[in-house]
Amino acid sequence: MHIEYLRNFIKLSRYKSFSKLANELPISQSTLSHQISQIEKDFGGVMLIDRSTKKFDMTKAGKLLLEHAEQIIELYDNCKLEISKFTDQTNEEIIISASTIPGSHILPRYIADFRNRNQNVNFKVLINNSQKSIENLKNGLVDFAGIGSFMSYNEKTFDFIKLGEDELKFICSPNHELLKQGKVIDFEDLIKYPFIWREKGSGMRETFQQQFSNYEKLDIELEINDNDSIISTVSDSNYIGIMSGFMVNKAQSAGLIKSLEIKKYPVIAKRPLYFVKLKNKKLGKLKEKFWDEIKLII
Repeated sequence: MHIEYLRNFIKLSRYKSFSKLANELPISQSTLSHQISQIEKDFGGVMLIDRSTKKFDMTKAGKLLLEHAEQIIELYDNCKLEISKFTDQTNEEIIISASTIPGSHILPRYIADFRNRNQNVNFKVLINNSQKSIENLKNGLVDFAGIGSFMSYNEKTFDFIKLGEDELKFICSPNHELLKQGKVIDFEDLIKYPFIWREKGSGMRETFQQQFSNYEKLDIELEINDNDSIISTVSDSNYIGIMSGFMVNKAQSAGLIKSLEIKKYPVIAKRPLYFVKLKNKKLGKLKEKFWDEIKLII
């Protein structure tokens, strides 16, 4: 039996959908289905997934295998870690799911430096929102996550390193009518214009809603799951947006947007940014080394 087939069987039990899991894996849905069929053959043709209904259901045999599969994978991974101690040459792939700011603006320089000094490691960085990044981590699809919020998850179930702090700012077009008022804008004037923000699951949106209670007064018309698209929309319209300070500084320097100071609200919202792994999760030699270096650098 292929150990990776068994690993994907465990992931499938969490996703409860062949198509959803296949979208997260570097394989097609048909390949994933073939892997599950192969496991069933290995156990004498017993059915593990009930394919007679539209709803995803595991058979009794599937549930029994799941209990043992998780133990088998844990034993295999621990054995692999122990054996790796007998060789200096360890090849590993480090997979990180991160929201835009940690994934595109903070972690890359540390990843590049580590890769230059450790040629036998490969990195894969997936840019997702905080919600999706935590889900990927919980489902065993990635080794680490870079997030701007723990969302509804209990942070005590994770080990985490604080990467820094991000301040959110209102933004508008460089030619927006509001700028005629001067450097400081009345909030009551700001809410007269349409507002654009991120999708549900975004750490930035979560922080904004939690810390800026007056967000309900905004004329919310659009939500987009990409920061660059929000900047582009704001740059060419009368929309107001909310944006990470990291993004604002670069976009403002490029002349694409202007940040807005709001009377009575010198700080709109702030959030810490985190690098996260599952608590007590055993890591490969290079993964552990990367985690320790991030902890020392930050």
